[in-house]
Amino acid sequence: MNSFHSPVTTRTSFQPAWWLPGPHLQTLWSPFCRTPPHLHRQRERLWLEDGDFLDLDWHGPHEADAPLALVLHGLTGSSTSLYVLGLQQELATRGWASVAINWRGCSGEPNLLPRGYHSGVSEDLAATIRHLRASRPLAPLYAVGYSLGGNVLLKHLGETGEDCGLQGAVAVSVPYRLDQCADRIALGFSRVYQAHFMREMVDYVKQKQRLFAHHGQTEHLCTLERLGSLEGMRTFWDFDGRITAPLHGFDDAHDYYRRASSRYYLGGIRIPTLLIQSADDPFVFRHSLPEAHELSATTRMELHPRGGHVGFVEGSPRKPAYYLERRIPDWLASQTPER
Repeated sequence: MNSFHSPVTTRTSFQPAWWLPGPHLQTLWSPFCRTPPHLHRQRERLWLEDGDFLDLDWHGPHEADAPLALVLHGLTGSSTSLYVLGLQQELATRGWASVAINWRGCSGEPNLLPRGYHSGVSEDLAATIRHLRASRPLAPLYAVGYSLGGNVLLKHLGETGEDCGLQGAVAVSVPYRLDQCADRIALGFSRVYQAHFMREMVDYVKQKQRLFAHHGQTEHLCTLERLGSLEGMRTFWDFDGRITAPLHGFDDAHDYYRRASSRYYLGGIRIPTLLIQSADDPFVFRHSLPEAHELSATTRMELHPRGGHVGFVEGSPRKPAYYLERRIPDWLASQTPER
């Protein structure tokens, strides 16, 4: 294990692309302008104890002892999100296997239960880790989480400590305080992101309603209909108070945000963990980020002045590059014993 001399550093090799000034261009460049990497992947369906499923997309070498990285996407994303594909592609060039999770209902096929996924769904991550350790017991296992996926990952690490099932972890652009992030995304230009997420999340629920009606699953349909109208939801507070909280056993949005926010779990992390964050993230207030004293002895944070939300684009307009796909594999390799 590497010893971290300082828990927070601002000194890194990342040089933000000069041609993408400001956090929004950094955030929007990849999803709108990047050419998608084309990977040959194998899909596996993981059945969960409650009868629902997660779809896992594998890439890279099949050797039993090849190091393995579990990649966790963000809100309304999937295993086809470009930051996921880019990381899987780069890991494979370094001899690593990787498996990208699709949270419930995110693989292109609706999940089977009324419940879905949310920012605190660490029980689904724990089930996935147990499955991977059983499938490849000789492989060193790591995890990389982006945004919502990073929040779920850090919550799991803090809840389980040394029993987390992983040997190292990286979390990027994490919404450490969900309540404050719900406030932040309702301000200024960030309201554009909020409107996008609201459309996607409401459609997610409507699609499941149509599925349950088509298959005559009256009980499941009634569960969703009891949540009330899906109209008029404009903010995360609206959606999480009316949908996420009652559907997943929370009292209200405040209770959900308090119990699911990863900032409250950071002190329990016991494995080497790298946090990569931008101070200009348009989803996260600067004061929402943890202070150095909140981080465990095994955790280090890279705090960049710029980079946006899961952006971190560098290079030239003709040849853009992606810092995360350089930095994350380098750090993972530094934590992995020689085979």
